[in-house]
Amino acid sequence: MATRVLRCIPKFSVMTTFSMKPGLRSTVSDWINYNKEISDTTEYKRHLSHGIRMEGRTLCNDTSNKTKWGEYDSSRRLRDRINDITLSKKSLEACAEKLDMEMDALTLSKDAAEHALAATLLPLEVTNECLTLRESRQGNELVSDPVEAELKKELEVINKAQQILQQCIDHAFKHLCLLQEARHQLTLDLQHKTEALDLDMSCLSLSVTSSEISLKPNPTRVPPGSTTPEQWIQFSQRNLTHAQEEMQASLDLRENINITIAQAQNELNSQRMATRFAFRKRTHQLEQAHQELQWQIKAIQDEINELKEDIVRLERDVQSKMAPLKLVHTRLEYRTRRPGMDLCRDEVQYGLVEETKELSSSILALKQKLAQAQDSLQVLQLHEARMLADLTHKQEALSVEQRSMQTRQRLNTAPIKSKPLAVLPLTNSSGMHKHYPKYKDFA
Repeated sequence: MATRVLRCIPKFSVMTTFSMKPGLRSTVSDWINYNKEISDTTEYKRHLSHGIRMEGRTLCNDTSNKTKWGEYDSSRRLRDRINDITLSKKSLEACAEKLDMEMDALTLSKDAAEHALAATLLPLEVTNECLTLRESRQGNELVSDPVEAELKKELEVINKAQQILQQCIDHAFKHLCLLQEARHQLTLDLQHKTEALDLDMSCLSLSVTSSEISLKPNPTRVPPGSTTPEQWIQFSQRNLTHAQEEMQASLDLRENINITIAQAQNELNSQRMATRFAFRKRTHQLEQAHQELQWQIKAIQDEINELKEDIVRLERDVQSKMAPLKLVHTRLEYRTRRPGMDLCRDEVQYGLVEETKELSSSILALKQKLAQAQDSLQVLQLHEARMLADLTHKQEALSVEQRSMQTRQRLNTAPIKSKPLAVLPLTNSSGMHKHYPKYKDFA
């Protein structure tokens, strides 16, 4: 069969066949299979690429939508938070305004009580002067008569009024401190909310085209001291509740102060009239030995001078301790800058700490002793002024009982009824306003 085929082929064709390399040729079926493989592979890879492209487009669309929605949702949350802060800030501002008004009203009530207390000084001075004048009576005239009893009763009424008024002043002062503390808490809360509001407004104003945006290290960290929204609400509500409670207590205190002032004035006026009526029934002479009083004044003045010298000495000692204290503080501060493992709590550190404690203890002891000396000096000076006034009264009152009546005439120079001054706005539990007069004096 092969021989037959060769016979049919021309001569030159046979020669050409023998010149080729049969091993490098493939068959038609191989060629077709190879082309089909190439086509199938191309189709498969193109299909995979098309799928990846479609998934990429879908992912781009999804991430773009999520990004836009996330930015919108964050902006919405910021706007809601800004509204919450704004509402809370308005509540705090309204409460702070009411608190300021209440503090002003309580200050007026305290001033009224102080004026009322100052107005008792003249009756107290006159009563003490009259009692002192009558203590100089001699012999049978030195009796415990109704005049003396009324004067002592008047003195008790004045002292009682002074104690009550002083208590009102002290309570008002303490409550003003409480109101001021509540106001400070509101102010601090307002400052924090203002800063937070400014920051949230700045965050809301930012956009993807803003020039100040950048990547930050660990932006999702939880800052130390972070609170929950419930704690945030409770904190402001606690401040508001505390302020409202203090304002209500201040309202009650103001009502009590003004009622106390009116009652004290009525009691003093009634007792003054009783004493004046008793004075009309009886008169006496007065003589006072003021040499002992003068000696006491001289002794207390000498004591005051010596105490002043001791105070100056204590002040110098306190001042002399400040430079060593500054030195040890500076050394401690500088040593905090030691780097790395050299920031060691060595013997020097313990020595400096101990030196700080000793210096602080010394300064505290000196200051306490200085405060005691200053308090003692003030007490002595006040007592000296009282003794000088008493000596003046005694020197002027070496005469008969009529001098006591003349002394009490000083009370008649002032009006019996105090003039109503500034009206203090008060509100009772029902919210209605009350108006109590601000008494200026009890004379």
